[in-house]
Amino acid sequence: MKIPSLFTSLSLALTIAACADSCLVLEGVHNCCKKCENGIVDAVAKVPGASAQAEKTKVTITAKDEATAKQAIASLVTGGYFGQGAEAPAIVDAQVKSATVTGVHLCCGKCVTAVENAVTSVAGVSTHNATKGATSFTVDGDFSTAALAKALNKSGFSGQVK
Repeated sequence: MKIPSLFTSLSLALTIAACADSCLVLEGVHNCCKKCENGIVDAVAKVPGASAQAEKTKVTITAKDEATAKQAIASLVTGGYFGQGAEAPAIVDAQVKSATVTGVHLCCGKCVTAVENAVTSVAGVSTHNATKGATSFTVDGDFSTAALAKALNKSGFSGQVK
């Protein structure tokens, strides 16, 4: 009976040791394939002293200090990903007939489907032209730019809405 509690204590100690510097966890990050996982890891690795481990929709960022971890999260967001715990890019809300979205990670058909589901969930959106590998896409209808950005963030994506 002491072995399970010893194992639990050891596991907890190893988890704490693994995050001895600064460790931040983001939940809800879009990660549907190996290309997404590589994109997440690469975006974080652009910040010296930071690394990421992507596990399904959870991303654990380990960095030498809290400031570096926050820079790594900002780099992840710039890379087109978003998760709970990240700061959403600032957006000026406007009711528009069309908007261009840039910087969203769209490596495969699953990414496009997830973006499509997010975009079409926004009241007033009628069409979009997001495609695999695109660096930008257009959304048409009569909708709020803030609602569009929020829907993308909720789906684990980040991008600039203009």
